[in-house]
Amino acid sequence: MNRPRRAAGLGALIAVAVTLALAGCSGGGGGGSDWKGECATTDGIVECAPEHRPAAPALAGELLAGGAYDPAQGRGRVVVVNFWGSWCAPCRAEADDLEATYRATRDRGVHFLGINIQDGRDKAKAFEAAYQVSYPSLFDPPSRLALAFDIPPNSIPATVVLDRENRIAVVIRAGVTRDRLEPIVARVADEQPPSGPN
Repeated sequence: MNRPRRAAGLGALIAVAVTLALAGCSGGGGGGSDWKGECATTDGIVECAPEHRPAAPALAGELLAGGAYDPAQGRGRVVVVNFWGSWCAPCRAEADDLEATYRATRDRGVHFLGINIQDGRDKAKAFEAAYQVSYPSLFDPPSRLALAFDIPPNSIPATVVLDRENRIAVVIRAGVTRDRLEPIVARVADEQPPSGPN
């Protein structure tokens, strides 16, 4: 199995994103330096070519609205995963842009999934109502999924774009705007699907 190697690759990719977010896109070294030749970085956004993408952790758990999330909803689709909390000011600032990007791309086989962390259910629901968020969110108060993606809970918002093969294509370690996010999502959605039987 390549699981330890893939997990190390995921950690290295996100380490690069963290380093770049903190260093303002400087070329400083660090544990993720082996990814620099494989992934393009622009303004703190790390994008990897398909052959260099690590597998994503499994997305599963309880939905904020109740019930269990069905991972089949994202199978074969581009999945945009946004880590957020009602207590996070940049999360409030990006909420309308995320919703607008979701509405603009959902007919292209794109699925959005929020992951609400370190929050109370009532506060998180009030946030979604206030910003008219129409895509689902997992309710993850202990931040298990954030940690699985190597996203420190105190570093949100963070947005990860998964390709149709459930690999990490893009990591954004900052608040997003529609102008920045939609072209990225569209590029990943337009990628040629792998050939062979489904």
